[in-house]
Amino acid sequence: MNRLILSGIALSLLAGQATAADMRVKAAPMMPPAPTFSWTGCYLDAGVGYGIWDQEHSETSLRTGNFDVETTAGGRGWLGRFGGGCDLQLSGTFSNFVIGAFGDYDTMDLTGTTALLLTGDVANEKESSAWSAGGRIGYAVAPQVLTYFDGGWSQTRFDQMNEATVFGGADPFAFSSHTYNGWFLGGGVEYNFNWLPIQGLFLRTEYRYNAYTRDDLAEFNVNTGAASGIILHSKKEVQTVTTSLVWRFNWFH
Repeated sequence: MNRLILSGIALSLLAGQATAADMRVKAAPMMPPAPTFSWTGCYLDAGVGYGIWDQEHSETSLRTGNFDVETTAGGRGWLGRFGGGCDLQLSGTFSNFVIGAFGDYDTMDLTGTTALLLTGDVANEKESSAWSAGGRIGYAVAPQVLTYFDGGWSQTRFDQMNEATVFGGADPFAFSSHTYNGWFLGGGVEYNFNWLPIQGLFLRTEYRYNAYTRDDLAEFNVNTGAASGIILHSKKEVQTVTTSLVWRFNWFH
């Protein structure tokens, strides 16, 4: 009898081990993917900055054929910038590179005084606005820090130049407001405020150099509108440094 009991116990233990061996081990729970950062997406930006313009200029008289030597003049002041664009972060081997396209508009108050040697007068000159459109290529030195270079086309507006004598006396002559066309090159850095509760907010600082084609402006009498026969030849260059807040629509972390 004892042998039968021991045999039954042994068979029960063997059956239990076989059943446990056949049971599947439950898989460990999947961990959520690690947070990712992507520069792909679109944005709006707004900021302020400081700019200077410089010009090479000379005058020619169509009536007498006289002309003066080329001299330089310039101006400076503050500006506001508003814009937007879209970026694409590449993948694979080039995953740290970002390419994009953008456009922006500057409202400006960059003023200076131009000496007109041929007529012996002076004129205040003001750059009042500009727009730019182009592309950029950047490199993410860290997931939330982008350095970049940009370039493209630009157009700027200078207001009417009202002349005066060198002693400040009234002068009835002026040069009309004019729009100059050109190109620009620049570069900057963009940083994500990832420590703020607001998602998608960035700080951008950028330097930009603009070169515009040489144009001719005709002097006229502001009282009669008649041309005086004096032509001003002017070539403008503008440099700006701006700091802007950028809001990206789809930034997450």
